[in-house]
Amino acid sequence: MHREGEEIHITTDEARGGETGTGLRYMLGFGLALVIVALSAVWITGALSSEKHTPQNATTVDRPLAPDEPLPDSKR
Repeated sequence: MHREGEEIHITTDEARGGETGTGLRYMLGFGLALVIVALSAVWITGALSSEKHTPQNATTVDRPLAPDEPLPDSKR
């Protein structure tokens, strides 16, 4: 730190109060990756557990069918 007239000049590290390191960059990178994985997991499990993932033209039955029984409302 030095003075030039009434101005006080300090270095960047003195103004910050410390040194910049790569630790913060790694923490932000890992945090971002973790958030992407967590939100993807929530989105995928929510999509798989919803009933809307069945196509509209799919046929669903409430009970097991006999081997020779046709599908309900089947179009042949």
